[in-house]
Amino acid sequence: MCGIIGYLGYREAYPILINGLKKLEYRGYDSSGIAIFYENGYNLYKTKGKVDELEKKISSCKIQIKGTTGIGHTRWATHGIPNDINAHPHVSNSNELILIHNGIIENYHAIKIILLKNGFTFKSKTDTEVLVNLIEYIQKKNKLSLEEAVRVSLNEVIGAYSIAIVEKSHPERIVIAKLGSPLALGINEREFFIASDPIPFIDYTKNALYLKDGEMAILRKNKELDLRQIIDNHKLNPIIKELQINLQQIEKGEYKYFMLKEIYEQPKTILDTLRGRLLIADGVICIDGIESNKDVFINARCITIVACGTSWHASLIGEYLLEELARIPVEVEYASEFRYRNPIIEKRDIVIVISQSGETADTIAALKLAKKKGAFVFGICNVVGSSIARIVDAGAYTHAGPEIGVASTKAFTAQITVLVLLALKIGKHRSAITNSRYKYLCQELGSIPDKVSMTLKMDETIKKISKVYHRVNNFLYLGRGINFPVALEGALKLKEISYIHAEGYPAAEMKHGPIALIDENMPVVIIATKKGCYDKIIGNIEEIKARKGKIIAIVNEGDIQVSMLADHVIHVPKISEELSPLVTVIPLQLLAYQIAFIRGENVDQPRNLAKSVTVE
Repeated sequence: MCGIIGYLGYREAYPILINGLKKLEYRGYDSSGIAIFYENGYNLYKTKGKVDELEKKISSCKIQIKGTTGIGHTRWATHGIPNDINAHPHVSNSNELILIHNGIIENYHAIKIILLKNGFTFKSKTDTEVLVNLIEYIQKKNKLSLEEAVRVSLNEVIGAYSIAIVEKSHPERIVIAKLGSPLALGINEREFFIASDPIPFIDYTKNALYLKDGEMAILRKNKELDLRQIIDNHKLNPIIKELQINLQQIEKGEYKYFMLKEIYEQPKTILDTLRGRLLIADGVICIDGIESNKDVFINARCITIVACGTSWHASLIGEYLLEELARIPVEVEYASEFRYRNPIIEKRDIVIVISQSGETADTIAALKLAKKKGAFVFGICNVVGSSIARIVDAGAYTHAGPEIGVASTKAFTAQITVLVLLALKIGKHRSAITNSRYKYLCQELGSIPDKVSMTLKMDETIKKISKVYHRVNNFLYLGRGINFPVALEGALKLKEISYIHAEGYPAAEMKHGPIALIDENMPVVIIATKKGCYDKIIGNIEEIKARKGKIIAIVNEGDIQVSMLADHVIHVPKISEELSPLVTVIPLQLLAYQIAFIRGENVDQPRNLAKSVTVE
């Protein structure tokens, strides 16, 4: 979950590294550090806190940092508390090897015991310091080159990693390697850029290579890339691709936070996800991954959807959609639980894995388990060339563009959009949906970008509501049917960025426990659109009002009954129930944002969280 960066070339490395770390900070911001190399030496700076703190520390030294080779790191802590000592880069006992690492070395303790017996000492509590000293131990004991010592060492470790390592006496070379954690390599004439994702180097080059699991590369100044397999040192032919990202996509522009920018981008990102796939006039949905595997979907015994976090909430919505429109049994699993409970998967089963980054460690492990058991695996992710995109049998990209805010917004609605398309397409193939209903829902889906734009106009109303409730300690979110997962997602967003405790429930379940919490200090957000048990929801609202609870209601335009009962009303356009989550989630995203903003929290970098969970 950490962010790593490196540069080897002819430019000064420091500005590339420090600016790159700022762009990677969504991956972790407990501490950060850099090492800049010159002939037979290096300058190393690291500190607890965000990259701005590192920059201040370096500026206070009043030393001009020179060097055209460097590595840097921004940390999300796993082993060892966030402090200066545990920050990366880590240095070997001889001060000869300097390493940065994203991932977890699971057998680090056993390795550490061996190293202690051989005279090594340790300053930090990290698994990374163990790894750099293992490489040094193997290098010296066997008189190996750095690249060979790295290769031999990595064959001894268990876990996940993306690493970059430099030898003090050879600053013209960086060795990198990957297993389970993402690593991208940007390539220009006479220079290499290393990063956890391409965002830090997109303004220098669009020529990139994503290392695959079990690959390592030796980067040398003024030399061609040397790509090899870790297990047997077999030389590989690098496949370099042109990135489709542009700078404007990863800049905040007029917005104070990326999260708000990404909320407001949703009309466009939903449209981009539909573009080329939904042909309304012809009543056609085009998804190559389904069309080329049509028989698999027609004859499927069941579908299991596997995901984590916000993607898991999208999966729950997918369950409603697929069962309703395609009439196929669906189960939704947390990836972290699926992989450890010996799930019953048969060869006629389909497993759908959903991940914004395409690098979520638990989801990748679940995917591999599903394939091992013989299931057909379909992936939904946002990042082209990601691990999930490469491993699945077929899939669909969401086309949401880079999402920088740690709390996911536009990726969520893009995932739902793909799930709607899947449900309609599979339902059509299975003859589970009438032509009239299919065409109607296609037309409704085409109208969603405009209806999301209309919903965003409620932001001023939501700001006023947020000012009333930003000091409360608890929130309750209620929804029924397909909007129950939206209630879960709304509660998660509030927890993630404002640190207010919030829970999501099916509205009818309130009286099976949560109603005990209702009093005049408990705001309750309830999704009360006209479709989906509207009369029942009015009954739930009456129960809350009888106990002096405060009601914030999401209602359709023109609603009268709920509007008369609620303390605060947020209007959304009318839409069919199947598509309503794409509209009803927007006010909940804005409510979470506005409350966190009023409370003075760092919306894009909530404490203890990172964007992409690439460790177990």
